[in-house]
Amino acid sequence: GAEGWFAIPNWKKNPDIFGTTYSAALQKVLATVKRARKGKFYNYCEGQIDDRQLRQSARTEKFFADLTLEQGDPDILIVPAQFGLRHRGRSVRRALEVMIDLGNEFGLGAFATGIMLLTHPERLMNYNDLSVDSAGDEFDDPDSDARFDHYPYWNFNGDKVKFDANHVSNANENYGSTSGFASKSLFVRKSAKL
Repeated sequence: GAEGWFAIPNWKKNPDIFGTTYSAALQKVLATVKRARKGKFYNYCEGQIDDRQLRQSARTEKFFADLTLEQGDPDILIVPAQFGLRHRGRSVRRALEVMIDLGNEFGLGAFATGIMLLTHPERLMNYNDLSVDSAGDEFDDPDSDARFDHYPYWNFNGDKVKFDANHVSNANENYGSTSGFASKSLFVRKSAKL
């Protein structure tokens, strides 16, 4: 299911660059995307990216911890991943169910997805490009009745890359969840422990 290997910084190992929290690391990526797109970027979640409103899912956090350990705690993690086509048209809720059924697949958060957009600038250049859901994150919309029932997403609209959050049950054929895959050796070791 992976479309290739992606280089994702190990933000926890580099707090001088990325800060000490996931939300601080994501804010660095958002600022870098804005610079890379020469200001053609809009963040609808401005002022809401903090540890109270945004977190990695426990599953995604665990997979990244395992990958970090397996790869020897490098500065850059090499992650087999896909940019959303595999889960096109599925809600994030359904995409996560499919990932759990597969076992070695996990949702990528906005940090990893943002890095993928930076290293693959040809993505999100046109209105018709597949928008990407960051299924590995959970976002707490202050206007929602339920806690952490939203997720961040990236799209291209109005000549800009845009970053926002949506409800996990929202399905749209123009969107797909990004995901990573545990290596076979890691998956085999984890399965043996079960």
